[in-house]
Amino acid sequence: MKDTIVSLLEGAVTALKHQGVLPNDLQPTIKVDPTKDKAHGDYATNLALMLAKPAGKNPRELATLLVDALPESDAIQQTDIAGPGFINFFAAADAAAQIVAQVLDCGDTFGRSLIGKGEKVQVEFVSANPTGPLHVGHGRGAAIGDCLCRLLEATGYDVTREFYYNDAGAQIANLARSVQARVKGLGPDDESWPEDGYRGEYIVDVANDYLAGKTVSADDREVTAKKDPDDLDAIQEFAVAWLRREQDLDLKAFGVEFDVYFLESSLYEDGKVDATVEKLVNAGHTYEEDGAMWLRTTDFGDDKDRVMRKQDGGYTYFLPDVAYHLDKWQRGFKTVINEQGADHHSTVTRVRAGLQALEVGIPKGWPDYVLHQMVMVTRSGVEVKLSKRAGSYVTVRDLIDEVGRDATRFFLAARRADSQLTFDIDLARSQSNDNPVYYIQYAHARVCSMLRKAKDADQPFDHALAIANLALLDSDQEKAVLNRLARFPEVVETAARNREPQQVAQYLLDLSGDFHTCYNAVKVMVEDDTLRNTRLALGLATRQVLRNGLDLMGVSAPEEM
Repeated sequence: MKDTIVSLLEGAVTALKHQGVLPNDLQPTIKVDPTKDKAHGDYATNLALMLAKPAGKNPRELATLLVDALPESDAIQQTDIAGPGFINFFAAADAAAQIVAQVLDCGDTFGRSLIGKGEKVQVEFVSANPTGPLHVGHGRGAAIGDCLCRLLEATGYDVTREFYYNDAGAQIANLARSVQARVKGLGPDDESWPEDGYRGEYIVDVANDYLAGKTVSADDREVTAKKDPDDLDAIQEFAVAWLRREQDLDLKAFGVEFDVYFLESSLYEDGKVDATVEKLVNAGHTYEEDGAMWLRTTDFGDDKDRVMRKQDGGYTYFLPDVAYHLDKWQRGFKTVINEQGADHHSTVTRVRAGLQALEVGIPKGWPDYVLHQMVMVTRSGVEVKLSKRAGSYVTVRDLIDEVGRDATRFFLAARRADSQLTFDIDLARSQSNDNPVYYIQYAHARVCSMLRKAKDADQPFDHALAIANLALLDSDQEKAVLNRLARFPEVVETAARNREPQQVAQYLLDLSGDFHTCYNAVKVMVEDDTLRNTRLALGLATRQVLRNGLDLMGVSAPEEM
């Protein structure tokens, strides 16, 4: 319907150009939006206000001319001019109801599109250091990142999911020393415990498996413990593999999979860090000062220059980040999206500046970033901070065990990434309309229940009869559901374009609300076969769109609750 109205307005604009009312070179962007108050129609446009100045006319006068110039269409029942010059459109009942036929015809593909045209997109998300179980912040990144990948795939992009392992540096060394201390029978309270050691119970499990000589399989390696308490390198190799496997289990429990696991250590082993340094030096953007090598990132918008190589000869984290992103570019990804925690904010300008300094044709503002804020977990109104398994933070597995995968995923992805999130365990567990996951899934299950009742009453759904009589869906409540169904493709496209999966979550809540209201106001199981079937068709279309939307969120659509 929205596309139909845009097309009609384009016809009106063309007509007014021919009449000399509008300049011939005018190419307006026509915006049509659903109305908030259905008394003002189903859709509205501010086109007359936008074009009043180039037309040299009062907006209401131009609105009248636009309405008069609209091509004939059976899809529009009525048009009104409101306020300073808004044009309101009332959709014809039978035209609006055709969305039901479209949804049922498209099925699982409704809402999908090919606007991406197969463009390669890489989405990097989670990318946790292999030093412990995934915490709830990683969980938020996993939920947002995975939903974003689903949205991009649904809009025609060729998506690669990538996990970057920081398997080099001080944190990995601390992990190895922590496991070694446990292997030797020490605890966090001992004086010789590493100053920055990890204290979670999982360190005990790693140490016990190392002493037992166990073999662990990560995604690209298999490591057998040497059982030698003094071989720190062997302990580190085993601990990293053990925790990589542990994180992989966390992600599988969360329904998240990756196409590529990229190791930071490979950047050094393959000479890519040194090659990046050489490129930066040759480009003339480095200098030596106080025994360190600096990159002049202020030339590219940074607030100060950054150290690349420290006085001791070691590289800062900044440099392998630049080398890693150069590798992404060289792999042919012209669109890269990094979903990370807000604590990475300072790296955005830094990495982009480093990439510009390479002078290899990488555009400004590349890559894209989606940064999520922190998550606070509460139970009975009190913040939950500790996990026995992790020692100092709440893990993703803790939440999944408490409230299930569906609620965990939805709650973590249902708010804007840049807003802080309070994860209320009690709410996520509740079976009430206050729980958004329950509310949406219950709408889906409610339609399934309607169909079972019809079948049990020997009144199975008659598709042909329903499609032939969709104009009967003319109550205000039914029209609200119809209009909401019609918006789904646009919501998917906008959510993908803006990198905002929460738009789908909000849409599902709105659709569920419209459906529950309609269900309570309009009786479905009536004696009239034609009316009953058209209303069942509306329910079926609602169920389909709910299922499609929940799939984009990585959430199940139960048939019974």
